[in-house]
Amino acid sequence: MNILLDTNVLLDFLTFREPFSDDACVIMDHCCKKVVNGFIAAHTIMDAIYILRKQIPLDKRRQLMLDFMEFLTVVGIDQDKIIAALENEDFSDVEDCLQDECAKACGADYIVTRNIRDYKNSTVPAIMPDEFLKLV
Repeated sequence: MNILLDTNVLLDFLTFREPFSDDACVIMDHCCKKVVNGFIAAHTIMDAIYILRKQIPLDKRRQLMLDFMEFLTVVGIDQDKIIAALENEDFSDVEDCLQDECAKACGADYIVTRNIRDYKNSTVPAIMPDEFLKLV
């Protein structure tokens, strides 16, 4: 099974955000052990580095992202994906649409996110972390 992790799941894992971190940790463990194939959009990495700037020094943020490359596959963003996201008026948030474009590109079965309502028009179904874990 292929999954694309939304930024909020990555941040739940990195910041131990309660009550969400437990599910995020299990999902990351499943990705690490190749129970599922974990993917992450390239812009999620950059977003996380920026969002965590006040909590984690840059050298540690860089190393954390490098560590993720050991078990998560980065889905690139390119002009075609960006144009598709910009032209898709079914999404109110272009970034969420870009996540959907990346999920399609990697053949994801699900986008794992805590914001499923943001993906109501997504081509790839969005699923909450706890619901995803029930499937695995």
